[in-house]
Formats: sequence, C-alpha cells, structure tokens
Amino acid sequence: MALMRNSCRHQWRFRTFNVIDDFNREALDIDMVVSLLTGRMNRYLDKLAEYHG
Repeated sequence: MALMRNSCRHQWRFRTFNVIDDFNREALDIDMVVSLLTGRMNRYLDKLAEYHG
C-alpha cells in the first residue's frame, strides 16, 4: 500500500491510495481522493479483500 500526494496544474491537491500485490507486482486498485479518512480507508480495504479474497 502506498499513499501518494500530488497536485494538478490548477494547484488542486489530491491523494492516491495505491494497493499493490507485491507477489504478482499487480496494482489491485487505486483510489483518488481529496482527503482519505480512516473509516473510508477501512471500508475500501474491506471491499478489496472481499473482491480479491
């Protein structure tokens, strides 16, 4: 998992939450948000675990 920050040319800041399978070197999903709260992150990871097993 990696949390990255970036901004667009209009100086809007956003974050990407990248979930990567280290064994297969496959990106499982990328979530782009303005703010990533703990509750949202937990729901997001639960959804990924349900989908990918």
